[in-house]
Amino acid sequence: MSKTFKVGLVQTCAGADMTETLDRAEALSRKAAADGAEMIVLAEYFSCYHVDETGIHTSPIAEDEHPALKRFSALSRELGIWSVLGSVAVPSPDGRAYNRQYVFDDTGSVRATYEKIHLFDVNLSAGEQYQESATLSPGARAVTTDTPWGNMGLSICYDVRFPHLYRDLAKAGADFLTCPAAFTHKTGSAHWHVLLRARAIETGCFVFATCQSGYHGKARTYGHSLIINPWGEILGEGKEDKEDIVIAEIDPDQVAKARQRIPALTHDRPYDQPNPIHNNKAAE
Repeated sequence: MSKTFKVGLVQTCAGADMTETLDRAEALSRKAAADGAEMIVLAEYFSCYHVDETGIHTSPIAEDEHPALKRFSALSRELGIWSVLGSVAVPSPDGRAYNRQYVFDDTGSVRATYEKIHLFDVNLSAGEQYQESATLSPGARAVTTDTPWGNMGLSICYDVRFPHLYRDLAKAGADFLTCPAAFTHKTGSAHWHVLLRARAIETGCFVFATCQSGYHGKARTYGHSLIINPWGEILGEGKEDKEDIVIAEIDPDQVAKARQRIPALTHDRPYDQPNPIHNNKAAE
């Protein structure tokens, strides 16, 4: 029988002022730990996120100088908790930046990092367009890491639309999946719950999905941070347009139970790929 633990999602509304944003994130994280959280999960770009006419601003800073990493390493060590920093922007070799997630253990040491693989290049409407690849370099490696309670697979935001990534993480041993995000209000209200519940159900994993919430200049994020069990049931949900803390007790044994009931991860079968559809008129 595995040890149960409490996870706390720290839902914030990041702004352009990193110091002020980090002050609020730290205060909420301390409250989550005081309420019993042994692991906290923060959102994508939790330290700085602002959108204006010129684009998304996330203030990339070198890893060894980043104030968010220094502060939360010390906080993890002081409080004796694990901290998943949803993501911060750090420079990449090609002059753009990586959207990188960090996992700190209870000594303040980095246990894992993950760079967002799938980039949000979309046209939601005439007035709402995003081109992450203009400023971000994609990651190229899926990541899992051990924790005292089980194995955890890492992902970020737009990754949630690519179910094969989560299947690969689960097959590599993941019991828990992180999906910190800055989901827009438009896409969140339409897709957030169904996508995350589907990833939990398909893999038989717990999902820890912290989403930013509120207004960041011209952008509005969805909130509704979710803790989901391996059967797809929502154990906790954050508010909309407000900073919040969501805490739930996690029983890792539920992972094996869900997978015994529906062992879909063992039912893959090879198949031939479909033939491409050809436009007959074009062929003529």
